[in-house]
Amino acid sequence: MNSQQPQSGINRNAFIGINTNMSYQSTLSYLFTRYPMFQRIGGSAYKPGLDTIRDMAAHYGNPHLCFPSIHIAGTNGKGSVSHMLASVLQQAGYKTGLFTSPHLKDFRERIRVNGEIIPQQAVIDFTEEGKPYFETVHPSFFEITTLMAMDYFARSGVQIAVIETGMGGRLDSTNLITPLVSVITQIGKDHKEYLGDTLEIIAQEKAGIIKPGVPVIIGETQPETAPVFQEKAAQQKCSLVFADQLYTLTESSLHPDGMQKFCVEGPEGNQNLFSDLPGNYQKKNIPPVLAVLHRLTQENTWKISPEALREGLKNTRNKTGLRGRWEILDTHPMVVCDTGHNAEGIRYVTEQIRNTPHKRLHLVLGFVKDKDIGAILPLFPSEAEYYFTQPSVERALNAQTLKEKAFLTGRNGKAFDSVSDALQEARKQAHPEDMIFIGGSNFVVAEVIS
Repeated sequence: MNSQQPQSGINRNAFIGINTNMSYQSTLSYLFTRYPMFQRIGGSAYKPGLDTIRDMAAHYGNPHLCFPSIHIAGTNGKGSVSHMLASVLQQAGYKTGLFTSPHLKDFRERIRVNGEIIPQQAVIDFTEEGKPYFETVHPSFFEITTLMAMDYFARSGVQIAVIETGMGGRLDSTNLITPLVSVITQIGKDHKEYLGDTLEIIAQEKAGIIKPGVPVIIGETQPETAPVFQEKAAQQKCSLVFADQLYTLTESSLHPDGMQKFCVEGPEGNQNLFSDLPGNYQKKNIPPVLAVLHRLTQENTWKISPEALREGLKNTRNKTGLRGRWEILDTHPMVVCDTGHNAEGIRYVTEQIRNTPHKRLHLVLGFVKDKDIGAILPLFPSEAEYYFTQPSVERALNAQTLKEKAFLTGRNGKAFDSVSDALQEARKQAHPEDMIFIGGSNFVVAEVIS
């Protein structure tokens, strides 16, 4: 491991701990307006390519070279896999960095060390010091965020970092790193206007994180994408493992204590594992987590005990702060939110809804404009009570427009200008034995969790 500290022509230490004139909120305002987020405004903020981030990293002393990492791409599941891995590594005693996106409530959720979000002052200092440089190179919001994470991890002395891609892989800013292991979770049709409109083409973009000699873990064997990954791995002369062929789940069920139970067969034999991330769809994410840990423990430098694995999985939410994955907000009636926002993710969510006992179902749904609503809406049951809404972001699909699109699929309901109004009406109409589900977008979920 390279333990050097990042260096640049600027004395960055002079800014640490100094009470600058920029408050945290004004810092965020500067970042969000000067360098707009793709998640909030869409395509106009999308800036693919690695030239700028490489130049920026060099300017800051290449902080990404100061620690080993695990790189995770995919359409669905990469967030859960990232957090599970980080939790297990923390439990095993390693100081662990975690970089994910988007955030739900606070920008700082994107950058964590041992589950603790980056301090406000660190965000202020990094931004204040970097402003003159950033305004000459014109980076994207995600490039700045990626560099901030790498710099913070290096200065924090992390022993390993789990790095989740933003969108795609080949041209994603995080593809700056050369990791210990590259991981690609399930592939689905999302962001088609940027990544392609077939699973094969999307897989090619995700496969861009595969690097010479770096082992690759593929989360799910899919007939359309498997040949793409096999060919890329062969080109790069690296080993490739399909996690769902190495580990077989014989059972996935919700335990009475609220934990999701997984019965797994693999190289270590049969084992029962529990996760505090409930949802039957997590069965797709357990095999790649186990496969990565299996690979790491084959190297003598990484010690991850069976106990660390069990405890890390059982405490992922507590250790890493993950929110919005089949999160139960209330009971009687049961109120659940989930951040699934594309056809594949919604398919898993609706399966979980069917498996959850309830009388009437109330759906509070909102989406962003670039989602394939025609493919998503029919996945929801037509007999449910619908409350169509819109999150408070520029990309939001108008609630009335959503209602009209839903009507064409045989799904009827009322339109509400705000998520809070929609949820308030759903609570008013629901009986104690009913279920209220809130979802369709990360932004909708962000407005209902506290």
